[in-house]
Amino acid sequence: MSAKAISEQRGKEFLYKHICTSAAVQNRFLYATVTAETNWEHLTQEHPWLLTEQLVVKPDQLIKRRGKLGLVGINLDLQGVKEWLKGRLMRETTVGKAKGLLKNFLIEPFVPHTQEEEFYVCIYATREGDHVLFHHEGGVEVGDVDTKAQKLVVPVDDKLTEGQVTEQLLTNVPADRKGVLASFIVGLFNLYEDLYFTYLEINPLVVTNNGVYILDMAAKIDATADYICKAKWGDVEFPPPFGREAYPEEAYIADLDAKSGASLKLTLLNPRGRIWTMVAGGGASVVYSDTICDLGGVDELANYGEYSGAPSEQQTYDYAKTILSLMTQEKHPQGKVLIIGGSIANFTNVAATFKGIVRAIKDYQGPLKEHEVSIFVRRGGPNYQEGLRVMGEVGKTTGIPIHVFGTETHMTAIVGMALGHQPIPNHPPMDAHTANFLLNAGTSAMRTPATSRTASFSEPRTPNDATPAKKSKAGLPANSLHSLLWPLKNVATGDWKETQASSGCSRAKATTLFSKHTKTIVWGMQTRAVQGMLDFDYVCSREDPSVAAMVYPFTGDHKQKFYWGHKEILLPVYKNMADATKKHPEVDVLISFASLRSAFDSTVEAMQYPQIHTIAIIAEGIPEAQTRKMIKMADEKGVTIIGPATVGGIKPGCFKIGNTGGMLDNILASKLYRPGSVAYVSRSGGMSNELNNIISRTTDGVYEGVAIGGDRYPGSTFMDHVLRYQDTAGVKMIVVLGEIGGTEEYKICQGIRESRITKPVVCWCIGTCATMFTSEVQFGHAGACANQASETAVAKNQALRDAGAYVPKSFDELGNVIKDVYNDLVANGTIIPAQEVPPPTVPMDYSWARELGLIRKPASFMTSICDERGQELIYAGMPITEVFKEEMGLGGVLGLLWFQRRLPRYACQFIEMCLMVTADHGPAVSGAHNTIVCARAGKDLISSLTSGLLTIGDRFGGALDAAAKQFSKAFDSGMLPMEFVNKMKKDGKLIMGIGHRVKSINNPDMRVQILKDFVKQHFPSTQLLDYALDVEKITTSKKPNLILNVDGFIGVSFVDLLRTCGGFTRDEADEFVEIGALNGIFVLGRSMGFIGHYLDQKRLKQGLYRHPWDDISYVLPEHMSM
Repeated sequence: MSAKAISEQRGKEFLYKHICTSAAVQNRFLYATVTAETNWEHLTQEHPWLLTEQLVVKPDQLIKRRGKLGLVGINLDLQGVKEWLKGRLMRETTVGKAKGLLKNFLIEPFVPHTQEEEFYVCIYATREGDHVLFHHEGGVEVGDVDTKAQKLVVPVDDKLTEGQVTEQLLTNVPADRKGVLASFIVGLFNLYEDLYFTYLEINPLVVTNNGVYILDMAAKIDATADYICKAKWGDVEFPPPFGREAYPEEAYIADLDAKSGASLKLTLLNPRGRIWTMVAGGGASVVYSDTICDLGGVDELANYGEYSGAPSEQQTYDYAKTILSLMTQEKHPQGKVLIIGGSIANFTNVAATFKGIVRAIKDYQGPLKEHEVSIFVRRGGPNYQEGLRVMGEVGKTTGIPIHVFGTETHMTAIVGMALGHQPIPNHPPMDAHTANFLLNAGTSAMRTPATSRTASFSEPRTPNDATPAKKSKAGLPANSLHSLLWPLKNVATGDWKETQASSGCSRAKATTLFSKHTKTIVWGMQTRAVQGMLDFDYVCSREDPSVAAMVYPFTGDHKQKFYWGHKEILLPVYKNMADATKKHPEVDVLISFASLRSAFDSTVEAMQYPQIHTIAIIAEGIPEAQTRKMIKMADEKGVTIIGPATVGGIKPGCFKIGNTGGMLDNILASKLYRPGSVAYVSRSGGMSNELNNIISRTTDGVYEGVAIGGDRYPGSTFMDHVLRYQDTAGVKMIVVLGEIGGTEEYKICQGIRESRITKPVVCWCIGTCATMFTSEVQFGHAGACANQASETAVAKNQALRDAGAYVPKSFDELGNVIKDVYNDLVANGTIIPAQEVPPPTVPMDYSWARELGLIRKPASFMTSICDERGQELIYAGMPITEVFKEEMGLGGVLGLLWFQRRLPRYACQFIEMCLMVTADHGPAVSGAHNTIVCARAGKDLISSLTSGLLTIGDRFGGALDAAAKQFSKAFDSGMLPMEFVNKMKKDGKLIMGIGHRVKSINNPDMRVQILKDFVKQHFPSTQLLDYALDVEKITTSKKPNLILNVDGFIGVSFVDLLRTCGGFTRDEADEFVEIGALNGIFVLGRSMGFIGHYLDQKRLKQGLYRHPWDDISYVLPEHMSM
């Protein structure tokens, strides 16, 4: 949601901090909050004015008309405030239909004043601008301000002046107050704009000789502007509507949502209810809630929520386990039902999201069975068949009743089943698998003649002698000028009027947005969406791809590889729009996948190029103020904007925007590869795909469909597209899926009444459940919230019905109504169905075929130590969070990654000690020397480190493996230490791990001593170490420096560790020695030292190293003569 209500205290804080006005704003920051936990002594210390002032106290919980409800205590001292609160604080109160606890109160100084000093001011946003309302009589009895107040509309991107305020708003204000009020209202308006308010009301605003006082205030801000206003807002908490508690689970999901690119929403309505929902999609979630309420389940509906935007498996798991945890907290005598529903996804991999839900169901299978939970599932979209199969399997394995249905079942049919209103089919019919569409065999794969699909199914065949309609210069039908310029509504009179275009007016927008020759630029590196568009183009038998180029500012110009049918093609990618438009003048559409932060700037830039006529903005969460500026600019330039917050639109047989229509299986199943007779417009992207499905099953198919987006101010409106469809010959009937919030549907009513719309219109507004809830619920779309009775879905559905539109009784009946209207049009000859022809086959992408389990291929790599694919990094089966929770340390991580074992604590400590003692041994050793020389030669860290590491071998540092192998072989063969020493001498071999250049029996290596003490204390057995120490006694008797050095000690001790810690078989222990695991200890440890030497040389700024001559013995051959 974008427009969110804030508390009165927070609103006043914003105003006191940031308003800029010459008017003297009094009582700045004089407010105190009281809750049940308040310590009055601390409160009075923090706010000493509480002890000296007369006070006002009132609840600060988004309650309207508090004065009329007796919820304001006036002119009280502090003791009076305490007495007043005794009967109200933490007491249940009914406000309208909502019941809730009064638990948060605001105390402010009482301001003595007269009625004549009270005023009313309000600013709120609409599509065309910001409305400023002012009335010279404020206070509790202000009444209907919409009819009484003076009004002023500030157009988008305009400024408000004191002259305008004085002239248009302050006509009934005493002359001595006009200057103060004008300055304050202008300052208030600037504050409203700067801090991205969407609603700001002060009643009463008191103006005395001392200055201006803000008595009562209500406000909403655009929550999507957080990234812009964070510095001024700080951390804002959005309180729930009165009557609904703020639950920690809601906050948890809100936090998940904030951290995710997907959309995750949860509102708890009745935690004790028996009907729970887990619905994919903002529009679909509203439809399911509507249906539950229509079937009498409103009192048992526990929650509203949605997940959409391709959440990961982990995110879906977190969301699902939250729902399951809540619904299994309290038993219900009738048991409970969980409805896992959704429309047909456009791009979300249904199987992937279902894996998260399945994990949660398995985790909660005990409580689910204990609470007698039945689960009903209906879903469609990419890989949905696999998702349904997995969901059905978990039902069988856990014993939980899970009923699964696909696109063959009407979207909301499972609600009737869950609530016992209709029987549950034993074997529901299943649609063909994705692969059956894409891997056609035999005659079904033959290429369909292009001419069979280019003509609309709904257009009667034109006689040969008929003269085609003449085209205007713009390439539009000659009779389309009327439709392009109509209608414009006079804001002042409310009348429809027709205006002629002129050089001083906005450019007219095209009736036809897309054709078989449309070319587009895609902004953003969205390769999957582009490939989907190219596959759609191919099955529509377009002559060439619809995507001409891509723009991606973060790389240089290059080419990107895609498939066109069987062939590979290259599409250019440009760094900026200027180059792309210059090199592709045929492009007139931009599809913008820019992020919410960059969408505004990139769209404004795109509108500077006159060739761009249509822009689709996919991003969700663009601040409304920026959207309104884009709309204004688009209207001036004659550009049609689809979105923001949309999946796009589709014109079967011609063009599709991004991921619209889903993957090829849905394109083919819904017959979107050729035009039908029905055009639709919807807000929801997911529901637009559901409409594709419904229309394809009940009519000859879709002619064109657009999802205008779920924001309050979509770039183009329902009426914009309905009028285009009205003036498009191929469209024979129109379907509109409206929703709660806004008044756009009333324009359709007026268009029908005035016969501007003459084609049959089937319309249904979703969100009818809202009027049944006791508290306000913000649905998934930002614009899905009714601010007045006329904006409710119930009111709009009735208005459409009265105007003559075909309005079903519920969404369940929408398909039947569409079918009836279509059949009537066929019966009267308006529509002549054409013969169905199959499309060409498009090869399936390898990655998707593998996802569907249709093919297999040996992997190029195998790994068994780490998995980064999920939500969380996993080391040898252990999530990284567990690694830290268990405090495993570096030794524990090394055990997981090297040995795939969770080693005992002493073993982890020993590994860490080995790394510490081998970290460095001074600059003179060969590895450190090489690193230093390399660093001083100006090489980078990696090159210098590698230079040092390359010296490690049998003579330097690499003796761990060799020592382990030699001593193990001798010990395992039963040789006595003396026999081993004699054999090595006889064979002329050095004993690895024996000997040191500096240390000796008289000057022991303390590193070895530290390790020896630890090993002897903690290892279960040290047989090989004892054997090596016996060998050391023999070698040191011959020469004192032939000691067991640190390499040898670590080598033999590690063999003891592997053999005796209990985590390895003897064969596994020997294998790790054989494959070189022990040398890894030295390499890892010494790398730390080498990096230290590199950094030391750079820090000391040492120059190029040259070895001194006097340290080189030059031995040259004597001169030889012939």
